[in-house]
Amino acid sequence: MNVEFILQGKGGVGKSLIASLLAQHFTRQGSTPLCIDTDPVNATFSGYKAFQVETLHIMEGDDINPRTFDQLIERIMTADQGRMVIDNGASTFVPLCSYLLQNDVVGLLTEAGHSIRLHTVITGGQALPDTVEGFSSLARNIAGAPIVCWINEYFGKPVRDGKSFEDSKVYDKNKGRVEALVTIPAVKPETFGHDMNKMLTRRETFAEVEVSTDYSVMERQRLRMMARTLFGNLAKANL
Repeated sequence: MNVEFILQGKGGVGKSLIASLLAQHFTRQGSTPLCIDTDPVNATFSGYKAFQVETLHIMEGDDINPRTFDQLIERIMTADQGRMVIDNGASTFVPLCSYLLQNDVVGLLTEAGHSIRLHTVITGGQALPDTVEGFSSLARNIAGAPIVCWINEYFGKPVRDGKSFEDSKVYDKNKGRVEALVTIPAVKPETFGHDMNKMLTRRETFAEVEVSTDYSVMERQRLRMMARTLFGNLAKANL
């Protein structure tokens, strides 16, 4: 089992988008992934009917019960699919990371023959410091698993003091943990951006857009171009 965790402590930066892109990418490769959503606040990933996402309920009243993550590990250990995509919300970033660390989950799963990979998001704009800290926290605390950094340029390129993320001290310190960098490029908001937002709001995949009558010829064309770019970037990263 290849297990893909999407983890970032900052909300609204594109985690569920990444989960959907990974699920689509693996499906295009001929592997139907098992998809799980652990976000108790914004279960966006669960809204994609194409993936038949399982929702893990981890709340007890107003609190997160870390023991409910035991169910997630049991699900990994008993799954018969070749891949699993797990979308995790900002509100559960700290408790899930603590759970993974304190229970040596990466070691447990690796010894059982599973391959674990962590995905995190780096954005530009105001969220840049928070997303960089999220990456740094993963690198510091969750050993034994490679990290894929997704550079989401929707809010701008991740540049600070004239330096890109790849030129930053935190990246240089932790680059040995980074397996790949995948770019989600900025697009023209009036056209490509509008079409992407329409697709994401409807929780649809690129394949569903191709056969839908709710998109115009040019909307489908632009989304087809976006799909080529995004899945091309995933292929370059050897994911």
